[in-house]
Amino acid sequence: MTSEQAKSNGTPGSSREEAKASYLQSLPSKNLAPLWTVMGAMVPPRPAPKASVALWKYEEEARPLLLQAGEVVDAHEAERRVLMLVNPSLRAPYTTDTLYAGLQLILPGETAPAHRHTAFALRFIVEGERGFTAVGGKKVFMSRGDVILTPSWDWHDHGHDGDGPMIWLDGLDLPLYQAFPTNFAEMYSESRYPSEPSTDDAHLKIPWSKAQSHLDAQPGPHAIYHYTLPAERIAAGAASPAVRESCSFVYHCFEGSGRTRLTLADGKTTEEVVWKRGDTFAVPAWTERVHYASEEGGEASYLFAVNDLPLLRNLGMYKREGEEKESR
Repeated sequence: MTSEQAKSNGTPGSSREEAKASYLQSLPSKNLAPLWTVMGAMVPPRPAPKASVALWKYEEEARPLLLQAGEVVDAHEAERRVLMLVNPSLRAPYTTDTLYAGLQLILPGETAPAHRHTAFALRFIVEGERGFTAVGGKKVFMSRGDVILTPSWDWHDHGHDGDGPMIWLDGLDLPLYQAFPTNFAEMYSESRYPSEPSTDDAHLKIPWSKAQSHLDAQPGPHAIYHYTLPAERIAAGAASPAVRESCSFVYHCFEGSGRTRLTLADGKTTEEVVWKRGDTFAVPAWTERVHYASEEGGEASYLFAVNDLPLLRNLGMYKREGEEKESR
């Protein structure tokens, strides 16, 4: 008897398939679902990020639009005047699957009112001088390239005592709170939390000068410095080692220009991002990356990065392929 005859005659084979289909149809009404039909997708053979590679050009696009926001939206109305860097394969607040980044603008004399939130935040200063963040009563002044940390649930506000626009890159772990519904904020009763200029802000501020001195002291064409988050130096015309990690990255070019070759998580698809000073780009998890610094001008290129490596490492989820030298 052929398989077609078995089906038409209602043999045990067809009865089994009918019973299976009936069984599966009965599960949703009981709020149950079979794991075996989706096991491959839920536990894939390699990381499968939903985010894609993305680039935000600073001078040509992001900066003009941010300055335009300064003309049409006042700081009080916005609370935080920020353009979110939204991954094209996802939606806000996702810059990668696990990281959020945005460009924030504050103009001379403005105040971004005091609040606190459960999410951890950092600021990498892109442009301007004499802006400040007051964190937990300490007024920390900003210079280009500095990293300012805002621990979870610390009162903080922003102001600007200098001239011209003050712009920085915000990095937060907001995407995590889409899975853990524990994120909320509280506004302070006044626009500014009581604060004094800080004389000891080493735990809140890492000056760029410190990071660059460590990078430049390392031999060879490539160096990486971890100060909670990494910065990299790539000599003119040189390349970084190929590295693939289970964490994702948001890179910002502090100085120089170049390109980054990316091999996606499938191990086959390749993309290239061309960057220069001020540009920001997203690298999804398990994407192999190689940075190439331009030979033009003979100067090294410097990249700053936000990543979720500390979280993954603490949870025992961090995996890595490739080698790179680092200093601490």
